[in-house]
Amino acid sequence: MNLMYIYMRMKKDMQRIESEIERSIQTDLRLLQQSSLHLAKAGGKRIRPIFVLLAGEFGEYDLDRLKHIAVPLELIHMATLVHDDVIDDADKRRGQLTVRSKWDNKVAMYTGDYIFSRALIDVTNLENPRIHQILSHAIVQMCLGEMEQIRLFFELNQSLKDYLLRIKRKTALLLAISCQLGAIAVNAREEYVRALYDFGYHAGMAFQITDDLLDIEGTEAQIGKPPGSDVRQGNITLPYLLAMQEPESGPYITEQLELFRDTGEPALVESLVKQIRAHDAVQATRAIAHRYIENAKQALDRLPDCKAKSDLRKIATFIEERTY
Repeated sequence: MNLMYIYMRMKKDMQRIESEIERSIQTDLRLLQQSSLHLAKAGGKRIRPIFVLLAGEFGEYDLDRLKHIAVPLELIHMATLVHDDVIDDADKRRGQLTVRSKWDNKVAMYTGDYIFSRALIDVTNLENPRIHQILSHAIVQMCLGEMEQIRLFFELNQSLKDYLLRIKRKTALLLAISCQLGAIAVNAREEYVRALYDFGYHAGMAFQITDDLLDIEGTEAQIGKPPGSDVRQGNITLPYLLAMQEPESGPYITEQLELFRDTGEPALVESLVKQIRAHDAVQATRAIAHRYIENAKQALDRLPDCKAKSDLRKIATFIEERTY
């Protein structure tokens, strides 16, 4: 399915959010303005703002309040991307030059810091301590997730638990609080707030797992970067972890990963990607993503029937089936 019809339904409000994102990062410092705007216009699905707005339909919908959740959460996401690109030495994202590639690492780091700071300023327009507490806790967890990812680069003995905790912190948590804070901002009933958080968490876990699959199965045109980028950067994702556990093929795949870690030989990554594509680990990974999507849909069953509920269900299906 295509997300476009959902975006079209919310076109007017999403255009307002886009304008607010650009307004939030405006600065008189020309270089910082250019790098921030480059990042803002680099595209993306804007799923976090969409989740905020859809969650807002379960309460007293008010765009003037919801924008102070939707914009900061998207800015925080943007800031983490530009920082990730520095850590990963990434030259492209979504098919376009990264900030670090177009300028340099220093510009990228300060751009990320600036955008992050603008997000924190924007959210202060809502005088609800619970919103600030939830956001602050999430930011702490996201930082822990980033540090864990660095610690586990090329760590071939990491556990499934290590991986799941890492993607919860790095990806799922921000999607979960997008739904949660959107509902809180419009005074939705508490049982709706909890159900929406659960939906966002499970959808977010599936989103990252399908992202890991796309890094193996997708083409550069689809994903905007070369396949195998994760393992090139030392990020051992779920398909590799599952493949290494297989009694027959696991030792050889582990040996190849160790060899790449030691030599950095590009041909080894190409070989590994081909092996994983043909491995049962791909289907096993897809099955885990499917379970998270089913859990996300079950969370929606706790919500009243409405257009927003239907749209969230369709987005969950898109996450599982997406090819970009």
